[in-house]
Amino acid sequence: MLENHIVEINNVNKQMTAQEVRLCGLLLQEHFGDVVEKVGTHLIRSGVLTLRALAHETKLPLDLVKKSLCVLMQHGMCAFGAGRRGPAGPVEYHIICERILHMLRYPRYIYTAKSLYGDTGELIVEEILQRGQMTMSSTVKTVADRLTHNMPEGQSMDYSEVVSAFSRLVETHFLQRCPPMASAESSSSGADNTPLPAVTQPTEPEDHPECYKLPYINLTGQGKRRRSSEDGEADPRAAKKAKTDSSERGDEGIYWQVNFQRFHLHFRDQAIISAVSCKLDQTSSEIVRTMLRMSEVTTPTHAAFTQALSANEIFRALPSSYNIARPILDQYLTLLVDDPMEFVGKTGDSGGGMYVVNLHRALANLARATLESVVQERFGSRSARIFRLLLRKRHLEQKQVEDFAMVPAKEAKDMLYTLLSENLVQLQEIPKTPDYAPSRTFYLYTVNQLPTARLLLQHCYKTVGNLIERRLYETKENKRLLEKSQRIEAILASLQATGAEAAQLTEVEEMITAPERQQLESLRHHINKLDSSENQVDETIFLLESYINSTQAPR
Repeated sequence: MLENHIVEINNVNKQMTAQEVRLCGLLLQEHFGDVVEKVGTHLIRSGVLTLRALAHETKLPLDLVKKSLCVLMQHGMCAFGAGRRGPAGPVEYHIICERILHMLRYPRYIYTAKSLYGDTGELIVEEILQRGQMTMSSTVKTVADRLTHNMPEGQSMDYSEVVSAFSRLVETHFLQRCPPMASAESSSSGADNTPLPAVTQPTEPEDHPECYKLPYINLTGQGKRRRSSEDGEADPRAAKKAKTDSSERGDEGIYWQVNFQRFHLHFRDQAIISAVSCKLDQTSSEIVRTMLRMSEVTTPTHAAFTQALSANEIFRALPSSYNIARPILDQYLTLLVDDPMEFVGKTGDSGGGMYVVNLHRALANLARATLESVVQERFGSRSARIFRLLLRKRHLEQKQVEDFAMVPAKEAKDMLYTLLSENLVQLQEIPKTPDYAPSRTFYLYTVNQLPTARLLLQHCYKTVGNLIERRLYETKENKRLLEKSQRIEAILASLQATGAEAAQLTEVEEMITAPERQQLESLRHHINKLDSSENQVDETIFLLESYINSTQAPR
């Protein structure tokens, strides 16, 4: 069984493409530094390794490798288990590449939490993402202190309000308990049996019955205003006091993490709702939103359809502000079922009709629209017309492409060959005779959506890697100026807090010259454009990944 597990890990790592490995390395370097990046990238390429082997192959000190592994495990990006020699052998480590790639989506997770649960929800998710995992009491206290620090003098955030926001995030499954640590039943040498934090995820969190059970915490009071940004960070007594407080609050050892899968389901639902709104109208999208909301917690992660809902249930759950009469709802449901996109399907006639949202079909259509959009942007509207035609007709000869697309023969030939050279279109040969003579062979052009989506996904990984490299380069080139700007901003904030005069503030602001200020503005503009581009490409990555995963899920 252990050997099968190791073979499975190696197979997963072999499937990682060069672009994915490069992107994982860039993300690790940006978030955790060069040492963690070196350890993580080597683990990706090697599959599974013991601590000693990892230190030997990376030529890093054993202590640094241990710390790097702890960082990766704290964030759920690395796991360990008994190795090839069984429980008596040394512990082996393997990387979880999917969790590393999730770092690309951290801003989107935080923004979603803010839009759903306000500033408190935003800070809760941000704190847990930054630290990998936290206890509920520690999260509540940290977030309350941060909110209090940003409030006007004399106001403070009550712990109970933060507890309420945390509870809502757990109830809707955006946060979940970390699974209990599986003990490494190893009796090998002390170097390989280093103390490991309770962050290893040997099983899925949902496998545990208390995954979404909130502990009772003994925490009352309000957030405190920090006097200095460094207070409590470097003081070992503060760390010891925090550990003691955690045991007194009643939730010691119960750690919480962000449920990435739940966020991804929310993103998928929002993409479907947006597509329905663009294709039909706002009322149709609101009906689909209601259906998705009613079945969001009860529908399994990789289900092809949502839970079946009757028209009566949908009618009762619709927002009252829309004032949709029952006959109008029936007409809209019929319209959605008959639409060629097939986002909604009908499964029965009881309760006024039983309806489901066809999740796999919706993702396939969203991926198809993405592919068509990419072809149009890169090769023009006529090439997009040919590409769209091949997607719908499946197999066409060159003459048929010219006739159906209404494009001159020479242009159609050039466009087809261009798409063929980019692997966006495939050529299939069907011989009439076994000798494959060209005169007795049909040459059919076709588009295979799934391989094309995988190809585009690799292009997206490469693009995001280029954007991150460019941003890191811009930041490194202007490091001195950025540090000077941060120092001056810190001085200004300190003077404003002590009530300094306007003349003093102006004098400090003038420490940055006009050319430097202009350079800073230009740099911030470029960085913002790069960040925006990263987020846009990541939306495409998410759609394509969701579609590819849906094709692999059991129906």
